[in-house]
Amino acid sequence: MNKKVIIPSVIIGLLLVGGIVYLATSLHHQRQANKEMQELAELDKKEMENEYQMFADQYSELKTQINNDSIIEQLTQEQLKTEKLLQELKEVKASDAREIARLKKELATCRAVIRSYVLEIDSLNRLNQNLTEENTRVKGQYAEATRRIEGLSADKQTLSEKVAIAAQLDATGITMTLKNKRGKATKRIKRCKTIQVNFNIAKNVTAVSGNKTVYVRITTPTGTVLSGGGSFQYENRSLPYSMKKAIEYTGNETPVTVYWNVNEFLGEGTYNVSIFADGNMIGSRNFAVK
Repeated sequence: MNKKVIIPSVIIGLLLVGGIVYLATSLHHQRQANKEMQELAELDKKEMENEYQMFADQYSELKTQINNDSIIEQLTQEQLKTEKLLQELKEVKASDAREIARLKKELATCRAVIRSYVLEIDSLNRLNQNLTEENTRVKGQYAEATRRIEGLSADKQTLSEKVAIAAQLDATGITMTLKNKRGKATKRIKRCKTIQVNFNIAKNVTAVSGNKTVYVRITTPTGTVLSGGGSFQYENRSLPYSMKKAIEYTGNETPVTVYWNVNEFLGEGTYNVSIFADGNMIGSRNFAVK
């Protein structure tokens, strides 16, 4: 064949083969690139799914950290919205760039929303902690104040008891004189027709002044009380008295004299004279007679 024909044909053939090889190589590279892009899209989609799931779980955790029905309801709604978007993402193809872009934008919104709730709940919890600490402090102060008030009440009661004790009357200088039928003093009980008891109500500026009834009991050696025909109240019981006398007490020393007329047999021994006023025994003394 003519060389002028063969050489151009060979060149054209080589160019065709080179073109085919180039196209095949380019197509392979393109397919490889598409495969890699598909894998990256799948990885990106999977990462988005994981993040949506993490947000949904985080909403559940946040609801356990707050005791506010309104906020819990808001968290529940946001959680349901997140779970709905997650389901949409699972159903969409990774190659659907437009839908993936939309869900990625929604994901950014979810991220911002949950961050705001985290900050709000953290702030509320810190506020609650401060209020709890303040409440504890106030309760401590209240308890301390209560203890002080109870202490003051106890002191007041003790003081009142001391004042009451200090205000009690006191009978001093108690004497018992036996008198015969002529009104003369005698030492012999057999000759006694009248028993005279003298004493003084001591001065006491803390005592309540005014009219008072003084009761005198004379107890014989046998333990019986010389009867005066009546009784008075002492420590929730009724006691018989031998004599009584109404006096006006001004807070100053007040002398008192009472008499008991003998109308029964009196024997020798120790006699006791006890004096009562304002519900208290204010004096007592024993006397030995023959």
